[in-house]
Amino acid sequence: MQQSAIDLGCDPGDFLRDKPVIVPAAAPPAARRYLNLPYPAYFVSYGSNIVASATTECISVVRDYLNRFPLAHSFEPPHLHVLHEALRPLGAGVSMTAEYWLPDVNLLQPLKCDYETRILTQADFAPLYQPQWSNALCEKRAELDVLGVGAFDGDKLVGLAGCSADCEQMWQIGIDVLPDYRKRGIAAALTSQLAIEILKHNKIPFYCCAWCNLPSARNAVKAGFRPAWTEMNAAGLDKIAEMNRGNQT
Repeated sequence: MQQSAIDLGCDPGDFLRDKPVIVPAAAPPAARRYLNLPYPAYFVSYGSNIVASATTECISVVRDYLNRFPLAHSFEPPHLHVLHEALRPLGAGVSMTAEYWLPDVNLLQPLKCDYETRILTQADFAPLYQPQWSNALCEKRAELDVLGVGAFDGDKLVGLAGCSADCEQMWQIGIDVLPDYRKRGIAAALTSQLAIEILKHNKIPFYCCAWCNLPSARNAVKAGFRPAWTEMNAAGLDKIAEMNRGNQT
């Protein structure tokens, strides 16, 4: 909540209120590095309410939306269509939704892997910026990739969990396993082992996935993570169109 408060420019206690809270959009220097702040509208919930930031142009749309729809359904269709259409005349629309996970320290333990696992550091990542490891590592922000755990079949890397130092106190975990090695417990083993290594560095591991990505959500649960908060943001219509073009196959 402290980091989300930094990202939004609000107070951590705002997430515990029983009514929506709306603050002006900002781009704090200590926000998570991958957030493209300021968003036209940005919504975060830890379950008690929704805290939102919005630009001057969008703040009335955000206020009307949060006053109209209940918390439990504010981040899902058909209501998102209402928000998207209200933002459209302002040149914006609904962009991304995601669920974020934190480890339950009472459940977290290093799960066993059928393959050798090795701790990797930034010096090991240079040859690994390849498509098959694009969830574990991010070449555009390579300087933030600080730690990883790999699974090896002999000399062959078959699974990789990596983490990025996305903010001062929290490191985000990403995971990839080669297709021929999936459904063998490798992902959960690497995720749990990396989470424990992150805690040894006095940082908080966190994990993110789209709500529809059930394999990733199941991996989080198996590795000892539990749902902690949800997010939704708006972006410019041109940016959304660019994202859709990039996802065409």
